[in-house]
Amino acid sequence: MLFNSIHFALFLPIVFLLYWLVFERLIRKSKHQLRLQNAFLVVASYVFYGFWDWRFLFLIAFTSYFSWYSGLLIGRQVWRDRARWLMWLSVAVHLGLLCLFKYYDFFVVEFAQLFHFEAEDFMLNAVLPVGISFYTFQAMSYSIDVYREQLKPTEDLLAYFAYISFFPQLVAGPIERATTLLPQFLNKRKLDYAALVAGLKLMLWGLFKKVVIADNCAVYVDQVFSTYSDQSGSTLLLAAVFFTFQLYGDFSGYSDIAIGTAKLFGVKLMRNFNMPYFSRDIAEFWRRWHISLSTWFRDYVYIPLGGSWVSTPKTIRNIFIIFLLSGFWHGANWTFIAWGAYHAVLFLPLVLSGKNHRFKDQVAAGRRLPSGMEVLQMLLTFSLVVIGLVFFRAESIGQAVGYLIGICNSSLFSLPWMISATYFFPMPFLLLLFVIIEWTGRSEECPINWAGLPSVWRWIGYMILIVLLLAFGAAPETFIYFQF
Repeated sequence: MLFNSIHFALFLPIVFLLYWLVFERLIRKSKHQLRLQNAFLVVASYVFYGFWDWRFLFLIAFTSYFSWYSGLLIGRQVWRDRARWLMWLSVAVHLGLLCLFKYYDFFVVEFAQLFHFEAEDFMLNAVLPVGISFYTFQAMSYSIDVYREQLKPTEDLLAYFAYISFFPQLVAGPIERATTLLPQFLNKRKLDYAALVAGLKLMLWGLFKKVVIADNCAVYVDQVFSTYSDQSGSTLLLAAVFFTFQLYGDFSGYSDIAIGTAKLFGVKLMRNFNMPYFSRDIAEFWRRWHISLSTWFRDYVYIPLGGSWVSTPKTIRNIFIIFLLSGFWHGANWTFIAWGAYHAVLFLPLVLSGKNHRFKDQVAAGRRLPSGMEVLQMLLTFSLVVIGLVFFRAESIGQAVGYLIGICNSSLFSLPWMISATYFFPMPFLLLLFVIIEWTGRSEECPINWAGLPSVWRWIGYMILIVLLLAFGAAPETFIYFQF
């Protein structure tokens, strides 16, 4: 079920009303109120997830029960060696399922080319379960946190199922930790008007980013990338920039809708994007981009390997490991691995020179406009991100290299190809409006908070966004990160 579909527009109000009216007010005096509320959330989440393919419900149910029971076994062990073996067994099972569905066919094809046998005879050709990378990482973090004694294993099966399957963030994150999300299903929740309003604003802004920005950029991007060898350098460059906005609008839009929807149910999710395109170097970019995944790899891979507190060769090794894993997490294709390696190369000099933490504050903090140096730093970082995302979008390494070579010729200074005037006339306006709103609201969780404006101007702004949604929205497009 897509957030930008009529099905979700019907599903959400029904679930919201039942959640608060029936399972909050009508059974308020029941001692089982919280359990019934969690049970309803699990059922609603399974309906939401089963809308794609009901067969995958068995997989997420198994993942939930196995990780819950593993946590109980790990927590009951007196001997740490036995607890460690159980933790690794749990991680191995989860990774095994993830690799089976997501990477098995990739490795079969690679080995077939290496050892010259027919790959089709050994391939599964299985459909990738939506969101498997996200809920698998949540399940693994629970087992690891219980082993580390950062969290006591819960005996409440319903609360744990709700933690794994909570529908707003089930299929594309944020990747939540049990230490922060699970306790919210173990304690009574209440309807908060301020959270409700904040959630609706985030949902509106997320839909704007997805429907108006991402989906309209995709029209141009798809046509140019499919015919890249016939396009001018200026056209290729423009499409690469459009894809950079498409990916951000698509994924951060999903995250905003997820976080906003969770607020409607009294649940707080972590922020997954924090204005990454206003970053002044690559290290700052990665602190602001896909925060839940970046911090997951930091806490469960990078730091256990020694982080940057080890020798220089090991530091280099650790950086490449987390970036290559991050790339491979996104998909079974060498393009993602190349994208990860590219960012490792960019990140490495900052770490080795001790400059990877120099930009921790928001750019131009306390000022309306950035300095000239900050503008140059942001443009350079954005340009480096654009280059890397060519590999992210390309279907092969050869296509990515050919695409970048195609940019670097004299046709770069020609006018880019235009689909039509009706398409190209509004796009600069929409992207400029998007950047301005993000810049002016860069210190807020939601850029359209507009708390300092009179209510009439706020409502005019909301109405403009809604009109743009209706004017530029087409058939619902799936979210890019569903494939991961």
